[in-house]
Amino acid sequence: MADSLDKLMYSFVMEDVLKGVFIYVPPGYVACVYDLGRGVLKKVLTPGLHLKIPFWQKAKLFNTQTLEYSISREFNPENEKAMGDIPTAAVTQDGMRIGVEGTVLLRLDIHQIPAIWQTIGEDFVAKIVRPTIRSRIRMVMSRFDKQEVISAKRDSVEAELKSELERIF
Repeated sequence: MADSLDKLMYSFVMEDVLKGVFIYVPPGYVACVYDLGRGVLKKVLTPGLHLKIPFWQKAKLFNTQTLEYSISREFNPENEKAMGDIPTAAVTQDGMRIGVEGTVLLRLDIHQIPAIWQTIGEDFVAKIVRPTIRSRIRMVMSRFDKQEVISAKRDSVEAELKSELERIF
């Protein structure tokens, strides 16, 4: 009985160590490594199999594909980490209240991911992305009349919003 318990414990330890040695990064992702001695490492691990020090280093995967940030009524605001939001309330230049829906396509800059993880954390959507998009939508909508937003000038509204979001992000 003691011999089989020893073998079972040995297999658990070996599985833990082996899983702790390798980091598999799938396509479309990168991994950042947190080292207990040096903090978040600046080097980003690209797709493939990598080695790390078990128990001393921890890896976190980040999606580097183009992400869809959908602003719609179907969004569930209970999930703060979800990529999206409910329609943004804004006031136009002529004082009309509107609700803005749409889709923002965004992608994380691979070289900025360690700094984002270190300074903001994993919940960067709730802390940075969502408040920034809301703020910029409100700011841009305040430059146009309601009629301009819903008419032929809509393209220029979208272009200005895109330019503003690219500048700020």
